[in-house]
Order: sequence, then structure tokens, then C-alpha cells
Amino acid sequence: MERDFASFTERLAGISDLGEPLVNSKLVCLSNLADEELELFEKAWIKTELKRRCQLTSRLVELAEDNLELNFDGIFTICLRDASEVVRAQAVNGLALAENYSLVSPLFRLLREDDAGNVRVAAAIALGKFALLAELGKLPSNQAARVFSALLTVLEDEAELAEVKRRALEAIASFNSPRVTELLEQAYQSGDIRLKISALYAMGRNCDRLWLPILIKELDSEDAEMLFEAAAACGELGAREAVPHLINLVHDEDIEVQQAAIKALGEIGGAEAKQTLYSLLEDFRDPVRQAAEAALSELEFWEDPYLFEL
Repeated sequence: MERDFASFTERLAGISDLGEPLVNSKLVCLSNLADEELELFEKAWIKTELKRRCQLTSRLVELAEDNLELNFDGIFTICLRDASEVVRAQAVNGLALAENYSLVSPLFRLLREDDAGNVRVAAAIALGKFALLAELGKLPSNQAARVFSALLTVLEDEAELAEVKRRALEAIASFNSPRVTELLEQAYQSGDIRLKISALYAMGRNCDRLWLPILIKELDSEDAEMLFEAAAACGELGAREAVPHLINLVHDEDIEVQQAAIKALGEIGGAEAKQTLYSLLEDFRDPVRQAAEAALSELEFWEDPYLFEL
């Protein structure tokens, strides 16, 4: 079927016009663009005001998150070359939704070479998805090695920003490696509270029960962020030993800590966890009830997934 490039150019003009509202029904035309359409888009993009470019990339990321059938990878790849660090970071967030390992190279370049710290942070987070795919055997071995090497290089760079190194630590944690174990131990023992929080998150991603004593210890922390990450990590590990501590946390004064503990109970399961979740269905607070409902759905699905078949 012959494409109507004149009509497409007209739609691009409307989308690029800061005075026109961004309507989702019109933005879907930017999904799965052919090479010729991407060329037209890039020509229009160069002439588009910064505010509009930021609006558009942000909205496309939202659409891609809400509808997995939409594919704006071609546009996001173009946006990686944008002069605005905000646009580049948003484009990385959009590409992080894909599982196309051809994206590893541009993400690697941004992580090592982009001048903007927030873009390097976004690239590290995006590479974390590919690190997980690598550990699951869903990434070619040469690409897996590149991801590991890129993240390790950042972590060993003394001049790199702390926030970039934090995200690189969280990303590399999916790899089952003695070097990763060493890095997580060093981060946890550091005097940097932000790095320590990232270490707890990374322990959950690492899925090694080696970390369980540390995580259970931190379930008694006085810091809400430490409690949140420790609870979430215990859920990732499926740690039955943590259930009594998590039950205590469902009554924590911090609502996010409560929600993390409730979610972890749903991931871990067992009679005690299930009983606690059912009791929370009567809680007067909507966020707690909703978290308990979601956790019970998770728990019951894994108990009998056939119940959820149509």
C-alpha cells in the first residue's frame, strides 16, 4: 500500500505546532514509522521549538508505557541526538521500554560520553533492563559482556557522578558475578546513605540469599527509604524468614513502607502472609486496602495460575 507522505507531513506540522494541543489519537500515527517517514520527522523535528520537543517526547513515553503495541523507537533514536539533555533523557526512557539489543550500543555511548549527568543516569537505568535480559539468557553473549563492561567501567570511574554510579550499581546487580558481590558489599559498607540504599535495592535484583541477613537486619532500620528497599528486596528473594518482620511493617507510619511490605508479603506467600493480607482488606485507608488486594491477586495467581485463564 502506497503511503501518503503529503498527509503525513501535514500531521507532523500540527504535532510540531506549540499552539496545537497534543492529542493522543493523532500521536499514534508516529508509531512504527518507515524510513522515509522518519526522515520527514527528523526534518520537522529540527525546526520544532524546545518546549514542544520536551512535551512530545514525554507524551510518547507515556503512550508507549500504556500501550505495548505502539513503537516509537525510531523517533526516540533520533531524539538521542537532540541538543536538549531533557529530550535525550526522555528518549532514553522511551527506549528502555524495548527489548531490542541493537539499542545497547547507543545506550553505551550515552553512558560513557554524554555531557549531561541526567542522561547518563537514564542510560544506566536503561542498561539495567538489558543486564536482566542477559542474566536470563535473552541477550547474545557478546552484548551481555558489553553491558557488564560498560556498567563496571562507570562504577570504577572515580570522576563519575555519585548518582550515575548508584544507578550503574543497581543495573549491574542482575549479573551473577563475584565482582558484583564485591561491589554490593562495598556499597553497603560505605558511609554514603544514598549508595547504601541503592545497595539494598541491588541485593533484591541480585536474587542471592547471601544478602538475606543484611536485609532482615535493615527491616529494623529507622530510615524509611532503607525500610522500603529492604522490604522490597525480601519480596524479590521470596524470603519466608522475613515474613514476621514484614507483618510488623504493614503498620509502619510511612505509607510507602507499608505498601512495600504488603507487596513483599504477596510475593513471598504462605499462610501467615495470606492471613495478614486478608485482614488488611478491612483497613480504613484506601492505599492499604488497594495494596492488599493487589498482593493477594499476586499470591493467588502463583498458587494457582490456571484460575486466571480466560
